Amino acid sequence: MFILFLVQLMIQPEILLFPNYQVMGQLGLVDSKLAVMLPYWASAFGVFLLRQTFKQVPYELDEASKMDGCKWYQTLRHVYIPAAKPTYIAFALVSVSHHWSNFMWPLIITDSVENRPLTVGIALFAQSYETGAQWGMVTAGTVMVIFPLLIAFFIFQKQFVSSFMHSGIK
Repeated sequence: MFILFLVQLMIQPEILLFPNYQVMGQLGLVDSKLAVMLPYWASAFGVFLLRQTFKQVPYELDEASKMDGCKWYQTLRHVYIPAAKPTYIAFALVSVSHHWSNFMWPLIITDSVENRPLTVGIALFAQSYETGAQWGMVTAGTVMVIFPLLIAFFIFQKQFVSSFMHSGIK
């Protein structure tokens, strides 16, 4: 099973554009916000990252929770999930920032302006043929698009950095 996740990491997302579009068409979700988000809800990188994080949790903590009478879900809740909190935050920031700036998939799956994300809208605004690109407006739009990501990074900066600081410690 783990090898299948690693194989999925090796597949470029651009290869899956056509199959994803076909699936969204069969589900009747073309030109919807759900179609933009749905292919990214599961992530092989996230599974791999959490697996590596959970493997770094000392086995003694697992044994101690079993000796205290915890069931497997209590051990998960009280030992593993709190130990992986920095990893959750780091993965969320990296994943959201990557998909926030995704251009190709939202451009393909959406037809109407109402369902397109801001990154696609800014790119289309920059290609205005009537008046030419107004770079001041494009730059202002770009700052507005990245501002929420900057705020999220500054709020979670401590957890983000600590996830990378503790990644090599066993």
